[in-house]
Amino acid sequence: MFAIRIAQRYLFSKKSTNAINIISAISMVGMGVGAFALIVVLSVFNGFEGLVTDLYSAFYPQLTVTSKLGKTFEDTPELFTKVLRTKGVAGITKTLEENAYLEYNDKATLAVIKGVDSNYTHVNRVQDFLYQGEFILEDARANYAVIGANLNLALNIEPERGIELLGIKVPRKGVKSVLLPEDAFSSTTVLPAGIFMLQQEFDSKYVFVSLGLVQELLGEENAVSAYEIKLQPGTNEESMREQLKASLGNDFVVRTRLEMNEVLFRVIKMERWAVFAILTFIMLIISFNIIGSLSMLVMEKHKDISILKAMGANESNIRNIFLLEGILTGCIGAFSGLGLGLLLCLLQQHFGFIKLNDGGGSFVVDAYPVSIRISDVVLTFFTVVIISSLASLYPARKAGAQSLKVN
Repeated sequence: MFAIRIAQRYLFSKKSTNAINIISAISMVGMGVGAFALIVVLSVFNGFEGLVTDLYSAFYPQLTVTSKLGKTFEDTPELFTKVLRTKGVAGITKTLEENAYLEYNDKATLAVIKGVDSNYTHVNRVQDFLYQGEFILEDARANYAVIGANLNLALNIEPERGIELLGIKVPRKGVKSVLLPEDAFSSTTVLPAGIFMLQQEFDSKYVFVSLGLVQELLGEENAVSAYEIKLQPGTNEESMREQLKASLGNDFVVRTRLEMNEVLFRVIKMERWAVFAILTFIMLIISFNIIGSLSMLVMEKHKDISILKAMGANESNIRNIFLLEGILTGCIGAFSGLGLGLLLCLLQQHFGFIKLNDGGGSFVVDAYPVSIRISDVVLTFFTVVIISSLASLYPARKAGAQSLKVN
């Protein structure tokens, strides 16, 4: 206990050399700025990771079943029922994708048409990201399409007008030679019903239409590209994946949402830890101020050290005094930096005053997303404490090894 008391006294008392006070204050501020930067940056990364996860979870289901042998597989009642009746499955939808050529008035572009059945909106949440029109694909009168926002920029579609038809052409399978180019394609027309804005990868690529329409265009009545599955709350995705793999056999591939976007999420985590490493390195450089201030303090307090040793303090006791002073310097900086950082993050969460784009662009969110995790707070605090401890080791050992001199 006496080591802590002496360390506190040395930390807060006025030193004979004013430079020691200044360097000590700089050390605290530096570690505080480092803690502030760490918690803010990690929280922003958490926010973006959560945002990306939310956007991708709207398009990708919890589990996806595809064929291992080709682009499509035959949808049979027996296969569908086997998957649907698997314990833990809450819903299933059939999808069929194909490359297509789109024409609208005098404009054209390439896209992927995704045929989905009536259960699609119960498994995925693309309909929650409509910014124009409605998510309807067919009724008794016509077939409809829901188009990605970036595709809409190329085609200049206005769903509210409900007059102009969107032309869709897909290559005919098995056709090797034709007299006219038009004979190599199957074509149809649909009414644009809505425009979704989810994420650039999807907005510039996909057009949603009914499953039956795509099957008709391809001439494959029972063909599907995938079964997309929603699980019951609390069901483990990994265990369900293994269960379905064993049930369906080697002809099918079952993947989780994370496996569908494995590279993306790996890159996000790598960026997060890269930034953490850079900020930690900056704090290591800042910690040289602690080494400097403690070294000067050891020189100033050489008489006190000698007196303490004469009173019975050993080398370990002296070393602990200066080691604790360095740790206290880091802790004060950590607490102040974390406090300010958490306050800024909470204000950003509630008010969003730091904007992504002041011009009001087409971002999914207007302000920087922020998500605070207790694990990041703990990690930041202990990072600062460890760096402060390492910086204090040399001056503390130097103080402990000082010989006894009493004038």
